Amino acid sequence: MDLYEYQARQMFKEHGVPVLDYRLASTPEEAREGARELLEDGASLLVVKAQVKTGGRGKAGGVKLAHTADEAYEKAEAILGLDIKGHIVKKVMIASGADIAAEYYFSILLDRSNRRHLAMCSREGGMDIETLAKERPEALARVPLDPAVGIDAQVARHIAKQAGFDEETAEAIAPVLETLWTVYREEDATLVEVNPLVSSPDGSVWAVDGKVTLDDNARFRHPGHAELVDVAAQDPREAAAKAAGLNYVRLEGQVGIIGNGAGLVMSTLDVVAMAGEEFGGMKPANFLDIGGGASAEVMAKGLDIILGDEQVRSVFVNVFGGITACDQVARGIVGALETLGDAASKPLVVRLDGNKVEEGRAILTQAAHPLVHMEETMDGAARRAAQLAAQASSK
Repeated sequence: MDLYEYQARQMFKEHGVPVLDYRLASTPEEAREGARELLEDGASLLVVKAQVKTGGRGKAGGVKLAHTADEAYEKAEAILGLDIKGHIVKKVMIASGADIAAEYYFSILLDRSNRRHLAMCSREGGMDIETLAKERPEALARVPLDPAVGIDAQVARHIAKQAGFDEETAEAIAPVLETLWTVYREEDATLVEVNPLVSSPDGSVWAVDGKVTLDDNARFRHPGHAELVDVAAQDPREAAAKAAGLNYVRLEGQVGIIGNGAGLVMSTLDVVAMAGEEFGGMKPANFLDIGGGASAEVMAKGLDIILGDEQVRSVFVNVFGGITACDQVARGIVGALETLGDAASKPLVVRLDGNKVEEGRAILTQAAHPLVHMEETMDGAARRAAQLAAQASSK
């Protein structure tokens, strides 16, 4: 789960990372009041920042400076409702501005490809780190971390040295790097990034921007993380699937996908994408893994989620019978269609294989539901699903 910047800043504050004060606002009036409070507390410069889970806010007009409460009102009014890469701004953060002498970059991330924790640090912060890594990789230090040690004082100084900091600056930022590791470890994060980490003329160091990604698989250890979920921003289908215990991700295609097992579903996505090239570029509309159980109830929930997606034109049900045999799956499909009734209005291509496959096919044949099309092979079923989706799209 990605956090909004204000959530990351609050998390930093709770762990002792030095951050500047801020207020959150959903309306220009709230922005003006928040700005007034910050100015009364001694702020001389304010930054009004769009709260969206994407980068490039500054270039899109989502970050503006203000010197007065009325100016903060005007800036918030201009930012709220802004579309930034498909994300509509519903909240802004009004933060005290920092007196900046230098800007740096620092992050800790889970480097999945190399199965390790990795710290990255640069003396050149505030810019697009991807661009820096590509154009001037020597300016970005990459330091693998021992998970048993993490970042202690010695490791923090080593990271700073690798990034090219002088000894005085390294000593100043090292404690902040240690504390950011505490955030990463104790919150079960897969990313903690500060860009920029700034130093002020008086030598103080501040995290003036923050990005945090939390590991959803560790949420059971953090009951408080549930409060960080932005329910209003969730895709309603993904929320419904999660509530039903289904693994669902919405994509941009026209062929709905249901399978049992993540590997099978991933393979199905590839096969549908290839088959769809023959029919005008039909693509998978989703990833939906119903897991080992394919009862009528589970199948009905899966079909209901997919059929409720207006972009879906056909559905491909691809199941390999194992512990849950194909006859049970077939009964689940028939029961699901009965449960959904008129809500089931799009063609279903069903491919069954594995345990009791003949019995499963016989059940579907006997039911003779007008929406169900059976195919024996994955390739044949993918082609049929893409064809039906193309036909429905042309109507």
